[in-house]
Amino acid sequence: MNVRETARYLRLNEKKVYTLASEGRLPATKATGKWLFPRELIDQWLIESSHGGVFTDRIAVVGSSDPLMRLAAEQVTAASGDRALVCYTGTGTRPGLWQLARRRADVCGIHWGPLDESHHRHAALLRHHPQHREWVLVRAFAREQGVLVQAGKERDAAAALRTPWRWVMRQDGSGSDRFLRDAIADEGIEVAELRSRSVYIALSEAEAAERVATGDADAAPGSRAAAATHGLGFIPLGWEAVDLVLSRGVYFRVLFRHLLDALLGPACQDRAAHLGGYDFRDCGKLIWAA
Repeated sequence: MNVRETARYLRLNEKKVYTLASEGRLPATKATGKWLFPRELIDQWLIESSHGGVFTDRIAVVGSSDPLMRLAAEQVTAASGDRALVCYTGTGTRPGLWQLARRRADVCGIHWGPLDESHHRHAALLRHHPQHREWVLVRAFAREQGVLVQAGKERDAAAALRTPWRWVMRQDGSGSDRFLRDAIADEGIEVAELRSRSVYIALSEAEAAERVATGDADAAPGSRAAAATHGLGFIPLGWEAVDLVLSRGVYFRVLFRHLLDALLGPACQDRAAHLGGYDFRDCGKLIWAA
């Protein structure tokens, strides 16, 4: 729909429609300089903005793959019985943000490089989407990132990156791939060199770990938690932040607060202590808002 059709559909004046679109509050796109509004997304926007959102009994979480995020989602769903549902799919950081931007998901976990650079890197990722003006960034936890190898094959990080192992690589747009690219650049290694030894592209951290555990490959990027979950060795490369991106409306949903509470609850905390490589000191902290 064009601006006039959208204004008539929403029973707003055209100036208000222009304002909402330019502020990123109304689903829209520009084609040859003119605003266009997909009717399906306008209908979703109407539903979500009605009384805090009709679907307050469910949350879809996408983005970064992590065993604790999955456990927290399961804990909230189990505690809610048949009254609510938290769905979790590890899509990778950038694919998850596209799902969030298209309102197919409510929350997206992201990680994109070293912990001490996360504030500006994560904000920069969000700014690629016009919808970022309605998003906020909340810290889930920090975690240790590195290389997953067979138990007993751990070695110095610099030596490991130069060892002619068969690698399972992650898909473009995943945070684990981004972290590995930074690490090998620091060691003066070209991405093409590592990809020439790649035997598989994994779509999740769990899949990458399984490939190493079964002997299909020798190494893969991933977290310490993924290594521990699959009985693998781990070569640390550094720490990263895992942050949650969501709209302001979802931020105030009870289910989202329950998700954060679950991360700090006994089940997740016991599991984190067992797996290792987690830091929760800033869990729930509002990191960024447009």
